[in-house]
Amino acid sequence: MTRITYIVCSTLVLLLLMNCKNSENSPETTISEDEDSRIQVSKVQFNQNNMTLGTIEKKAMPIKISVNGMIDVPPENKAVINSTVGGYIKTTPLLEGDVVKKGQALVTLENPEFVTMQQDYMEVKEQLNYLKAEFNRQKTMLEENITSQKNYLKAESSYKTAMAKYNGLKKQLVMLNISPKSVEQGNISSIVTLFAPISGSISKVNVTRGTYVSPATSIIEIIDNSHIHLELSVFEKDIMNVEKGQKITFKIPEASNELFYAEVHLVGTTISENRTIKVHAHPLDESHKFLTGMFVNADIITEEKDANVLPETAFVEIEDDYYVLLLNETTNTDYFFNQVKATVGNTVNGYTELLESADIKETDQLLVNGAFNLIGIE
Repeated sequence: MTRITYIVCSTLVLLLLMNCKNSENSPETTISEDEDSRIQVSKVQFNQNNMTLGTIEKKAMPIKISVNGMIDVPPENKAVINSTVGGYIKTTPLLEGDVVKKGQALVTLENPEFVTMQQDYMEVKEQLNYLKAEFNRQKTMLEENITSQKNYLKAESSYKTAMAKYNGLKKQLVMLNISPKSVEQGNISSIVTLFAPISGSISKVNVTRGTYVSPATSIIEIIDNSHIHLELSVFEKDIMNVEKGQKITFKIPEASNELFYAEVHLVGTTISENRTIKVHAHPLDESHKFLTGMFVNADIITEEKDANVLPETAFVEIEDDYYVLLLNETTNTDYFFNQVKATVGNTVNGYTELLESADIKETDQLLVNGAFNLIGIE
C-alpha cells in the first residue's frame, strides 16, 4: 500500500513539474522579433548598378487638357475634279499616290454633245455679224425717221439675244478647256481634257476608262500636304480654358512614339452633336511626313504651375499604384530604404509631378535611378 502511494505521489509531482515548465515557456512562443521590412542594398551593388540618390526638385509643370483629333489640310489644299458636262472617260493614266502639278492633264472625256456645243457656238457667231449690221442699220434709220420704233426694237432684241447666247456658249467652252479661238478656226473636237487646279498628290481615282460621268461625279481628288494642320475635338467642359496661341504636344500613336509640337490657331464657336468643339492647330515643324487622316493624341497646355517633381525613373507602378524608395539609413556597407506609396501628377520631359504626401519631405533622399528592380522586395 505504501509503495502504491509513493508511485501515485511521484507521478503527481512529475506532472506538476512538467506543467510548470510549460507555463514558463508559453510566453516566449507568443513573442516574435520585429522583422526588418526595409530594402537593403549594399554599396557595392549600388555603385555597380549606377543607382542614384536625389531629392525633390521644383519645376514649372504644365496643366494640360488631353484631346484627340486628326491630321488634315485646309479646304484650299483639297480639290475634287469633275466635269461641267457629262461624258465618257477616254483616258485616265494616273493612280492614287501620283504627284501632279497645277495645270497638268489628268483625264480626257468624250461626248458628242461637245461637238454640238461647238457647232452652236460657230452658228451664233456667224449670225452675230448679220444681226449686228441689221441693228446698226435700224438704229440709223430710226434716227432719220425712215423706220418705225418697232423694227428698231426687234433688231436690237435679236442682236442682244444672239450676243448673250454667244457669250454663254463661249464661257461653256472655256469651262470645258476648249479654246474658242481654235473652234473659230474650224478645229472641232469631241474630246475635252481636265487639268489639275492645284499641285499635290492624287488621293482618290473614282473612275476607269469607259465610265460615264455626270457633272455631279467626283472623278479625281487631289490633296496638297505642303501645309497641314490638326483638327482637335475638345469637350464642352474644357473649351473655356482653350485660347489661341497655347502650346500643344501631340503623338501619332499608330505611326510613331515621337513627340511633336503645335500651337492653337483657331477655336471653334459651335458645339457638335457629341458636345465637342473643333480646335484648329498648326504644327511648329511641318517637315515631318504627316499624312491626311492620321489619328493624333494631343495635350493642350493651358497654363503652368510650380510643382514638386522627381525624375520619372524614381517611380515604379504596381497595380495602378506608384511607389518610391526613401533612404532610411546608411551604414559603412549598406543603404536601407523604405518603400513609400506616392501620388503622381503629369509627366513632362522626364520629370513626374509628386503630389502632396505626408510621408515624403522635401529634404528626404530618394532613389531616383535603379528603383525598378527593388520595388516590391521585402
